[in-house]
Amino acid sequence: MSWYTEEQIEEVRISNDIVNVIGSYIKLKRSGSSYTGLCPFHNEKTPSFSVNPARQIYKCFGCGASGSVITFVMEYENYTFQETMEALAERAGITLEKQSASTAYKEQQNIKMQLLEINRKAASYYYAKLKSQQGRTGYSYLLSRGLSDDTIRHFGLGYAGQGGGGLYSYLKHEGYNDDILKETGLFKMEERSVYDKFFNRIIFPIMDANSRVIGFGGRVMGDAKPKYLNSPETKLFDKSRNLFGLNYARLGKNKNIILCEGYMDVIALHQAGFTNAVASLGTAFTVQQAGIIKRYADEVLLTYDSDTAGRKAALRAIPMLREAGINARIVHMEPYKDPDEFIKEMGADVFRQRMDEAENSFYFEIGLARKEYEADDPEQNTKFYHAVAKKLLDFEDKVQRENYLEAVAAKYSLRRDDLKNLVVRYGNLMPVIQTEKSQKTAGRNIKTEDRGISYSYKLLLSIIIERPYLYNQIKNIIKAEDYFGEPYRQAAQMLYGQLESGEAVVPARIINHFTEADIQNTVADMFQTGFDADMDGMELEKALNDLVIRIKEYSIDKRTRELTDINELKGLIQEKKALQTPAKLHIYLKDG
Repeated sequence: MSWYTEEQIEEVRISNDIVNVIGSYIKLKRSGSSYTGLCPFHNEKTPSFSVNPARQIYKCFGCGASGSVITFVMEYENYTFQETMEALAERAGITLEKQSASTAYKEQQNIKMQLLEINRKAASYYYAKLKSQQGRTGYSYLLSRGLSDDTIRHFGLGYAGQGGGGLYSYLKHEGYNDDILKETGLFKMEERSVYDKFFNRIIFPIMDANSRVIGFGGRVMGDAKPKYLNSPETKLFDKSRNLFGLNYARLGKNKNIILCEGYMDVIALHQAGFTNAVASLGTAFTVQQAGIIKRYADEVLLTYDSDTAGRKAALRAIPMLREAGINARIVHMEPYKDPDEFIKEMGADVFRQRMDEAENSFYFEIGLARKEYEADDPEQNTKFYHAVAKKLLDFEDKVQRENYLEAVAAKYSLRRDDLKNLVVRYGNLMPVIQTEKSQKTAGRNIKTEDRGISYSYKLLLSIIIERPYLYNQIKNIIKAEDYFGEPYRQAAQMLYGQLESGEAVVPARIINHFTEADIQNTVADMFQTGFDADMDGMELEKALNDLVIRIKEYSIDKRTRELTDINELKGLIQEKKALQTPAKLHIYLKDG
């Protein structure tokens, strides 16, 4: 394993102009001071991919992908950071002297490599067990579910025997010690004994987009609970950042993704020829998963179970997909519960027809809301009007919102003008500064309750880059330590450092400080966020001051909860009171 200095990274970046490099992969056309083209990370017909030569960064306004020239090559070629550095150095004729990685970095990389190796061997062990005499129970079950040997082999399905220590014994025999085996999440390690986490279960290897085994799911044989058991989160496995079946679905030429609830649904669909099916991993669908799907498709066909729980899951997923810029449609499978059942009873051709007839997700949402309110009751009908108006505000695009307003008013015999007035009324109640939309990358360490503040961080950092003169007004109010969570604080420290030294601000240099593509994407997105372009000067100035106060108040509240020293607490209280004196803190959008 090798490591590169900041100077080497910057030399490689400067020597590889982003327009030239990206232009060698996709067709770019000049548009003002930027270049545009069709995004290579998701399917689109209208160019939404923009390359900024001045900043040496790119952004897709469709799927949210963004970063530097290094990020682009990492994402497009599916390279590691080191592989990208080597490729770009060779392209520019640069000879890189590899530096020794830090001991801690080496150790972490070594652990990950060992975990991947152990998971691969565990998957082989489970598959061999399935095909052995001891695996007859599991093998018969899979055949009874209609799976062929080719499908079983394709997905690497396996069986964990009824004993509690077979896998542990096998891996110990392979030379692995308890310290590394504990990191796999495959075992329950007690003071005097070790047990295999999975036993008497059908095993579903969970693979990342590169078909590397990163975890496992298991379905119990019999009535034991829980019915499904999944690997805990490890250094390899984060269930919110992966999708079962994506390693195969991403390779197809389909323009959409079929989103299912479970492993068996995905497998049944793939066997029936629908190789664009994926499922979340034993948890509710996440914004990170929506962001991943956006890289490969603009449309999702939801095939969640047709029961109450499935409908609720669909209602949770639809807003996340919409915020990621993905059109969602609902595949109705009544009278059957799920795709697996449906295909067994009706066949692939009828399922394909149901896909063609899939319902618009907004109509699905409104249809469920209609059932909650009695149309003949004036009070209930009024509540329905309000519910529809609020839901219409999910559409940020005014033209799209107007089109849906017209369509829904006609479909449900609603008075168009009354509905529009309600939409305007609710719209005026929304704050000037929007709370953060879905997070498009998964490499952030911001807790769920803190996601709104992360949008504020991005907005302020972007404004400082656009108007460097504001730094002198802001730096004494919002310091680098007022940004909580990475990579926000580190990015702020680097940006503040560039401005303090009088250097020209180079966003790409800050982006390239980070070596993981998803973190680079997050940092790049920080520097390309902005206020509503329709705001006038006074509105913009007010919004900026509100933004600064919000970040400072959040910082004070956060530190207040963590402090125990009474004098420091008093100081923070006084600091918060000072925020209520606008004349002392007012920031002006004027140079100097």
